[in-house]
Amino acid sequence: MIYQGEKIMLVEDDKTLNFIIKDNLEQAGYLVTSLHDGEAALKTFVSGKFSLCLLDVMLPKKDGFTLAKEIRQIDDHVPIIFVTAKSMTEDKITGLTIGGDDYITKPFSMEELLLKIRVFLKRSLNNIDSVGELNFYKVGHFSFYSDSLVLDALGERKTLTYKEAELLRYFCDNPNKVLSRSDILKQVWGSDDYYLGRSLDVFISRLRKYLGSDENIKILNLHGIGFRFNAPISRS
Repeated sequence: MIYQGEKIMLVEDDKTLNFIIKDNLEQAGYLVTSLHDGEAALKTFVSGKFSLCLLDVMLPKKDGFTLAKEIRQIDDHVPIIFVTAKSMTEDKITGLTIGGDDYITKPFSMEELLLKIRVFLKRSLNNIDSVGELNFYKVGHFSFYSDSLVLDALGERKTLTYKEAELLRYFCDNPNKVLSRSDILKQVWGSDDYYLGRSLDVFISRLRKYLGSDENIKILNLHGIGFRFNAPISRS
């Protein structure tokens, strides 16, 4: 496997499920640090370097959402995947809007989880200081390095989350076109899911805020259809 040796922080209070997930991830070649409560997880994250976090929502001492918010204050770009209970549909929306990148619903197959992890480890997300020219976009007065998740404007650098960068990349690849909500969800999240659709508006609002200093960039909401990304774009 290409991504063997990547470090994953697994936080799951169900000891049996924790063991099963950890064992499967290690069998796939990942280095797994497993924890059972949110407080211990935050201390571990602060003292370590991880390629991805897999967080249960319902955790003792500090719940998964609070943990994710505090992780985001430390690291803008590490991918966060939430583990949610099937009945807790609002968790999916909440998790995505506070900075999570994706979720997986219990019960799930290990094949599904491993696929999600491989998607998030597809790029080198741990070295944002080495901003290369690969997949570079000039968007108005912004420089967007999509592989490094970096949005740079006049020397001010913003590190996007993985999904923010994927959404902006999709817009940059399709400037000044009408894009349906369904197509955006399928291309960026891989699924036209109702709860993802509700959280898409939050991601759109974030991008509008990040790009707001350039009046030539507009993300237009086309009621009942989708969005159009109006912006002067060049790429190399």
